[in-house]
Amino acid sequence: MNLALWIAAGVLAAVALTGGLTKAFVPKEKLAAVQGGGWTGTASPGFLKLLGVVEMLAAVGLVLPAVLGTAPVVVPVTAVCWVLLMVGAMITHGRRGEAKFVAVNVVYLAIAVFIAWGRLGPETFTG
Repeated sequence: MNLALWIAAGVLAAVALTGGLTKAFVPKEKLAAVQGGGWTGTASPGFLKLLGVVEMLAAVGLVLPAVLGTAPVVVPVTAVCWVLLMVGAMITHGRRGEAKFVAVNVVYLAIAVFIAWGRLGPETFTG
């Protein structure tokens, strides 16, 4: 179970880092032209950059505290925050009729729930 949680956290961290770097550094016009990125056309550039930074911080929070052994409780807290972020993403894509991207967000949400449950319950870092 511990290995599965590490893998899940690594996968989710990679997703968060990729999305964060994209939102923080790719111009808004390019993001809006990509399939599933249409929602960025109505978002402010500042909001997109902020969201990108939040996602990059999530990538760090899902792995680094546990690797360093410093405040490992940040890992499940970050996973819970990711759940909230995915609920927002699901609402955004749902309003746009983008069921495929809602489904992708559901998968990311499920991975985050697994991490939060596992690290707050049976496989805490202090246990």
